[in-house]
Amino acid sequence: MNNQVKRKMISPSLLLFEFRNVTGNPYVHIFGIGMPVLLAVILTKVLASQISDAAILSTAVTAVFLGVGAMIPLAVIFIGYAATYSQELEKGIPQRLELFGIDAGMTIINRIISEIAFLVCSFAVYFIVGAIALDIKAPTVTGLIWYIVCIMVLGIISFALAHAIALFFKKFGIVYSIVMMLYFSIMILSGMMGITYEMLPSAVQAVSRLLPTMYIQRDFADIWLGKGYNYMPMLQAYLFTGALSGILLLLSLKRNARKKA
Repeated sequence: MNNQVKRKMISPSLLLFEFRNVTGNPYVHIFGIGMPVLLAVILTKVLASQISDAAILSTAVTAVFLGVGAMIPLAVIFIGYAATYSQELEKGIPQRLELFGIDAGMTIINRIISEIAFLVCSFAVYFIVGAIALDIKAPTVTGLIWYIVCIMVLGIISFALAHAIALFFKKFGIVYSIVMMLYFSIMILSGMMGITYEMLPSAVQAVSRLLPTMYIQRDFADIWLGKGYNYMPMLQAYLFTGALSGILLLLSLKRNARKKA
């Protein structure tokens, strides 16, 4: 019985279709791969011109590289998926899929697997470029595992939030405007745009502490290198954003179901 359910919910042909949708989206290539690679290279070159000590420079480069990497799930999934799904909603594609027995639950499962698969590919490119072009310190095994887990969970949260926003508004123009404003707001609050967490006003810092990306940007080099770290604030940020995204997703699904009834 379980195998039958699994076959129904995860379809190789649908996975391939969704993966092609992701790879055919120009937003994910521009914002999800090109921009993080370019930004990491530029920022580290700026650091190289300001720091003469090789050991300190290597640690700083590692911190910047890991922090900029947090942009990838936001760009690939949050922006890319929201843009693609809102366009599909405008064209009525989900309704057509349902006519062929592909319900919303099956679509979501196959889409999130496809999005995570492309996210892994994006990080492979990002780390290959980083290993070739930048002086990045090798991680501890624990640090590497933590980074992978944090990025994958951030990707899932981004998917839930993107799906909820697209399903609420359904118009590409509105959805794209909202996700882009949120994207750049998150980057600013996380210290990715030249303004560090310490430079923010105290009231804004309180908002920044609710974002997992702030901890990835500011602190993850310590985790990467196996130094002592208090995980609780970062865990609380993940729980908060995960709960918020999950609630918005459930509300959007219920609202959509009521409209169909």
